[in-house]
Order: sequence, then C-alpha cells, then structure tokens
Amino acid sequence: MRIDIVSIFPEYLAPLELSLVGKAREAGIVDIRVHDLREFATDKHRSVDDTPYGGGPGMVMLPEPWGAALDAIRTSVEQPPVLVIPSPSGYQFDQEAAAEVSDIEHVVIACGRYEGIDSRVAEHYAGRDDWAGVREYSIGDYVLAGGEAAALAMVEAAVRLKPGVLGNADSAVDDSFSKVDGAALEGPVFTRPPAWRNLEVPDVLLSGDHARIDAWRRQQAEERTRARRPDLPNP
Repeated sequence: MRIDIVSIFPEYLAPLELSLVGKAREAGIVDIRVHDLREFATDKHRSVDDTPYGGGPGMVMLPEPWGAALDAIRTSVEQPPVLVIPSPSGYQFDQEAAAEVSDIEHVVIACGRYEGIDSRVAEHYAGRDDWAGVREYSIGDYVLAGGEAAALAMVEAAVRLKPGVLGNADSAVDDSFSKVDGAALEGPVFTRPPAWRNLEVPDVLLSGDHARIDAWRRQQAEERTRARRPDLPNP
C-alpha cells in the first residue's frame, strides 16, 4: 500500500514515523510519502490561498498548486490512486471506511487548511479516468484547523488493519466497532495487579471459566454501547 500526503505543514506528519505505522513502513507493508504543497506554488511568495469568491470570512486554497501537486504524484505511479480529502462536510470516516481505505493500493490525502480547498479540485479529479475516484471524509462532528490531524487518524486506522501490522491479528477483531459480538463498543479491560488503589479486577476474569468470561465481556460491551452510544447498533 502506498500513501501520499500533501500538506503545507509536512512536519505535522512526523508521527507517522512512530509506533505501529512506523514499524509498518520499516517492514515495507506501507509506503508513506509526504509532500509540501508550497513547492508547487508558482509565485515568489509561494502562495496557496486567496479570498473566496462571493465574499465571506477566511481564505480558500488555490486550485493551481493542488493540481500541480496531484498531477506530479500521479505521473510517478501506474496504478490509478484514490484521492482522499479530509473535510468536516465529508462522509463519516468510521471503522468500515477505514477497512475500505486499507484495501486501496494507492491513496493520496490532500490536507486542506483555512476554509478548505477550491471545490473544483475534487470535481476535476472525480471526473478523470486516470484516478480511481475522490472521497471526502469527516472524522467527527467538529472543525479542525486543517486536514493533517484527520490524515494522521485515518492513516493509523487504515494501516493497522493491514495484515502483519498488529502483533496479534485478533486485536482488530475485538476492537470497538468491529461488531463481532453484536455490540459496537468494546467493554472494559484489565491487567495486573489484581488489586490497585482499592480497586479489584472483576472475579469472573480470574475464574478461568472462558464461557463465563466471554458472556461477561459481551454483557459489558452491550451495556457500554447502550449508555455511551445509543445511536449505534446494539443487540
């Protein structure tokens, strides 16, 4: 899997060199390349934004540098990439979307700033035969200063689903939103010591009775889902 990320703050993506994603890069499971959008600006100030047509607050990112950057990335590969644009007005990026992105061979993430990227960029690349489509995703019902934090979240969510990234493949199966047991959220988890600051691990987890443990975990997951996320499916 290859992921190209374009941003005016490429240093913001440095955490992708760490932890699971960093190890996946070292192992050759994923190839992540970060590009500075300002390198594709043409004026002496390396401008990437201008005032919005129709008036209003803020600035809008210019289409010209984005077109140059995306075209340059496209010419470096044979496989048509999918363009992903983090946006508060995008479709919800959930676990299902993460799994879909994880299966894409080449993803290009365009990190917007200010009021966003000129909408013609998404329209243009959605209509090109040498691209595999455009997806706009929102990671939550809030607004960030830019797409970089969303890109970090989306890359980690997708990469950890690639075979060989997690030490134990069952970890992804038991995650929240996996819906293996019906409940959307994972229940509480515990480790050593059995007692900590007058709080004890539930006896059932120390019983060795795996049937009882599985039933308890399902019950806890269902109760947590009902209490915290009543909007999600729950048996």
